[in-house]
Amino acid sequence: MPSDLGTVLRTWRERVAPADVGLPPGFRRRTPGLRRDELALLAGISVDYLTQLEQGRATAPSARVVEALAGALGLGTAERDHLFLSAGLRPPGTGTVSRYVTPGVRRLVDRLSGTPVSVWDATWTMLLANDEWMALLGPLRDETERNLLWRHFVLGVSAVRHGSAADLDRFETALVADLRAAAADRPADRSVDALVSGLRARSERFAQLWDAGVVGRHASERKTVVHPSVGEVVVDCDVLTVPGAGDLRVVLYTADPGSEAAGALALLSTTGPQAL
Repeated sequence: MPSDLGTVLRTWRERVAPADVGLPPGFRRRTPGLRRDELALLAGISVDYLTQLEQGRATAPSARVVEALAGALGLGTAERDHLFLSAGLRPPGTGTVSRYVTPGVRRLVDRLSGTPVSVWDATWTMLLANDEWMALLGPLRDETERNLLWRHFVLGVSAVRHGSAADLDRFETALVADLRAAAADRPADRSVDALVSGLRARSERFAQLWDAGVVGRHASERKTVVHPSVGEVVVDCDVLTVPGAGDLRVVLYTADPGSEAAGALALLSTTGPQAL
């Protein structure tokens, strides 16, 4: 028997037209809105698990799953909170890091076709990236790789090469300063404390910057992405913040029109994501 969560999910799934989320209308659709497989794809979960949620056979989804479903359905803040409550979870508040990508930000990413774009939360954990971003920088293999600080300071995994030691220092300083601000603004979020503790224990460089209380900010800068197929791609990196959206950050990589890098980005947009 469907639960409250299952009823809400099915009702809201059927009200979303495929065109609203960039999908073709198709033929012989038996549902007025999205099919289960389409919503599952958009939310990054399996069709089987979504079916269990709608039928009430799965009743305890994680906050991350509910957040992903809310984003895929294009819910506003009030509806997102209702979805959390239906799942038996407390809606994200000011005391925790929001991982909700607003419909407006999703539309922004969709409309920047041809440009590598990604969206990150206040702890620099990736929430969304378009195909162009994945084609340039490669897909993420597991959850730890979604956090930029963990990738940089612990895993040392990056296809990006900074122009100078000073550029690298500014980049690291800005990352640590951002995480410090997130921890100060959200003292009740234990996931932030766990991230900081893990980074301090595994990275001497991070611990040094954290203990020094560094202050920094991101600035537009030119970076080089080393790609296995097209070689070095020189791009400009810009970081945009989204006021009132939980400190979401939108990162864009662009190249000078007519440059070799622009040609490389155009080529990669046709090849799709690949492992680096």
